[in-house]
Amino acid sequence: MDDQSNNFTTPYQLERLPEVPAYHRDARRGGRLSEGHLVYYGPHPSYYGIGEVKRINGSNIAVDFRGTGLFNVHEEIMDQRYLIRIPQEKMSKL
Repeated sequence: MDDQSNNFTTPYQLERLPEVPAYHRDARRGGRLSEGHLVYYGPHPSYYGIGEVKRINGSNIAVDFRGTGLFNVHEEIMDQRYLIRIPQEKMSKL
């Protein structure tokens, strides 16, 4: 059986993003994301990669990950507490 994780490549250096668990205060703060923000899955950045917030419905956020992560997810709806915003100044280092 072929292990897809061995074939995983991304143009981003996802290991530079700190892991932020869902219960961390930076992940629990409400109202911190807006459409167009670049985000990542806090507990494990390489799983989903980097995505753009497309829609917000309460605590549910639709994110377009464009297949940038290990799971090759293109769009996912996630609870806000799992998403961490990427500051613009960090983008050049990824």
